[in-house]
Amino acid sequence: MFTVGFYNMQEFATKTIREIALEAPLTTRVFEEFKIDFCCGGRVPFAEACEMAGVDPAVMTAKLEAAVEKSKTDGSYMSQKQSPSELIEYIVSTHHVFTRDELGRLLPLMNKVAGKHGENHPELFEIQRLLQELAADLMPHMQKEEMVLFPYIKQVEAATTRNMPIPLAHFGTVENPVRMMMFEHETAGDLLRQMRSLSSDYTTPDGACPSYKGLFAGIEDLERDLHRHIHLENNILFPDAIAAEKELLK
Repeated sequence: MFTVGFYNMQEFATKTIREIALEAPLTTRVFEEFKIDFCCGGRVPFAEACEMAGVDPAVMTAKLEAAVEKSKTDGSYMSQKQSPSELIEYIVSTHHVFTRDELGRLLPLMNKVAGKHGENHPELFEIQRLLQELAADLMPHMQKEEMVLFPYIKQVEAATTRNMPIPLAHFGTVENPVRMMMFEHETAGDLLRQMRSLSSDYTTPDGACPSYKGLFAGIEDLERDLHRHIHLENNILFPDAIAAEKELLK
């Protein structure tokens, strides 16, 4: 059956960051706290991720255990027992809408802040360029998902449910567009990492104006949402779509 499942939590030490995030979605907030990548770079073992982040594994374990217990009682920030169609609707209505709205708000704010403060803080001009590049990449990326990839995944789900033949696709197998989408996710992740580095983890200078503070807070919030967004696609929706298509091709 082509559905998104919920996994039983085992010892963190035996798992990758991706596996932990899949088993208990609320753990992603812990990873965000320690700036640990759980989407594109989530295939790192727990111990290695702790070492890279400079955090005591015991401290991380305690925080993750608390998140796991919370996820058992509140169902996490979204249900993991969703059909692909339901997950797609969630991604589009929650993450795609947020990304479009925030980029529409942040780009003119970025121009305002760079124009006013760029002379004294020249890194703002590079952050401005990176944010513009991120928007130029993400807008057509989301459109390709909504117009091509997501409809095909829904067709695969329908074929699986109704025991029908696999739908024809001009791109061959679903692995081809998925590979491209994941590459574009990596590109977005790299742009976000560059902006975080240039901004010293979005730290504003002393005496920064409200626009400056609001800009950095907004970009950091966009980064946080994109991590969750990409995690749902890379680690849940795409692997299940590939598996379902292969089952139909047998």
